[in-house]
Amino acid sequence: MSDLNILLAFYGDDFTGSTDTMEILERAGIRTALFIDPPGPEDLARFPDIQAFGIAGMTRAMAPAQMEEALRPAFERLRRSGARHIHYKVCSTFDSSPTIGSIGKAIDVGAEIFRSDFISLVVAAPPLGRYCAFGNLFARMGIGSDGQIHRLDRHPSMSKHPTTPADESDLRMHLAKQTKKSCGLIDILQIQGDQNIALAALQNCVQNNDIVLFDALYDHQMRTIGELIDRFGTPDKPHFSVGSSGIEMALTGFWKDQGIIQPPAAWPEPGEASPLLVLSGSCSPVTARQIDYALANGFEEIALDTPAIAAGTHDQTFADDIERGIQSIRKGKSVIIHTSKSTQDDRFVQSHQILKRNGLNATDIQSITATLYGGALGTIAREIASTTNLHRIVIAGGDTSGIVARALGIKAVSMMTPLSPGAPLCLAFAPGAAVDGSEVVFKGGQVGGEEYFEVVRLGKF
Repeated sequence: MSDLNILLAFYGDDFTGSTDTMEILERAGIRTALFIDPPGPEDLARFPDIQAFGIAGMTRAMAPAQMEEALRPAFERLRRSGARHIHYKVCSTFDSSPTIGSIGKAIDVGAEIFRSDFISLVVAAPPLGRYCAFGNLFARMGIGSDGQIHRLDRHPSMSKHPTTPADESDLRMHLAKQTKKSCGLIDILQIQGDQNIALAALQNCVQNNDIVLFDALYDHQMRTIGELIDRFGTPDKPHFSVGSSGIEMALTGFWKDQGIIQPPAAWPEPGEASPLLVLSGSCSPVTARQIDYALANGFEEIALDTPAIAAGTHDQTFADDIERGIQSIRKGKSVIIHTSKSTQDDRFVQSHQILKRNGLNATDIQSITATLYGGALGTIAREIASTTNLHRIVIAGGDTSGIVARALGIKAVSMMTPLSPGAPLCLAFAPGAAVDGSEVVFKGGQVGGEEYFEVVRLGKF
C-alpha cells in the first residue's frame, strides 16, 4: 500500500481518543498523521515523514452491526499498510456495552482480519491516571488533574455515564458480555517480576486464551508490556491490540530503550490565540467545571436549546446562535457554545425525556444526540469560522467531535505541540474549507484541569 516505514497504525473509536494516541506517538518521536477516513496511498503521500497513522472513527457511538460495517474496510486498509502493530483504540475508561460501542465486536472483527496469535488488551495508562490491578480498572477523576482515584464501578463520572455506565471494574467480566473469546490475565505480580517470568506467563496464557489482558500501575511496567508484545508484530503479520493509548506508551517505551526512536528535545509554545472558540458536546462533570471556570474568567457562553433540537422545533439554520457567536468573536471575546453542563443540566434531562417519549432506547438516544448536537455545533462552527478570523478552536466531547470535524471539512490533522495530557494542539488539513491551516484541539470529557480552556487560549503547557 505504501513505501513508508510504518511502525504502527490505529483506528480510534472516537476523535478525542485518536488525538490522544497521536500525542503519545509524537511525544516519543514518531511522526504521525490522523485521518478522518481510511487513507489511500495518495493521502499518506501528503505526509512523507510519518512512521504511524491513525483513523479517527466514531464506533463508540455505534451499534454492533454499524461497527462491523465501518470496521471491516478500515481494518483491511490497515492490514495492507505494512505496519507491524495494529491498534483498535478505545477510551481509557473502557466505555462500551453489548449494544453500543461494543469492544467485543471490534475484537471479533479484528481477530478475523488480522489473525494474530493472540490479541493484547492494555487499558492501563498511568500518565493519564488509569491503572489496572488483577484485572480491575481504576481511574483518576479527570485526566491531567489531581483528582481522586476510584475503582471504575465507583467512579463518580463513569459509574453514571448516560449511555454506558460502568457497573463492572473487572475488564474480563465486562468484556465477556460482548464476545465469546476467552480472556486471560498477566497480573501485576507477573508484570513486576523478572522479564523471563513475565514471558513464560504470557506464553502459558496464550495457550488457553484468545485475548490477554495486561495489568500495570507504573510507567516502567508499560515498557515491560511493550517488550513482551513487540516480538509478535511484523509487517507481513501485524500484531493486533486493543486498548487505551497505553498500547502506544508500552511500545514506545520499549522502542526508546532499543534506540529505534528518539523523543524530540523540546516542544514549541504556540502562544496566545484570542479569541478562542470552544464547541462542547460533552456532558462530563469535568467539562462542566471547565466551562464554569472559563465563564468566570471572561469567556462568553451560548447555551444551545437542545430540547428544541431534540424535538425538531429549533431553527435548523441556527442563525441566531451563529450571529451571537460572530458578534462575540468580533468583539474579541472568547466563546463557549455548549449542549449541556453535565447530566444534571435541565437541558440534558429534558432532551432525553423528549427522545424517550418518541420511543427511543438508550442506544438510539446516544446515536441520535451525537448526530443532532454534533451537527448543530458543526453548522454553527463552520459559519463562524468562515465569517471571522478565528485561529484556534477547541472541540470537546468524544461522541460529537468526529461529526463536528467532518462538518468543518477537516480531512486530517497533525500534532503541533502538547498542551494537556490527552488533548494536543493540532494543525487542521481541510482543503477548501475555512479552517484549513487552523489550530484545533479535540478534548475528551475527562481531560484537563478546571482551567483547561484558558490554558488552550493562552497556549501554555
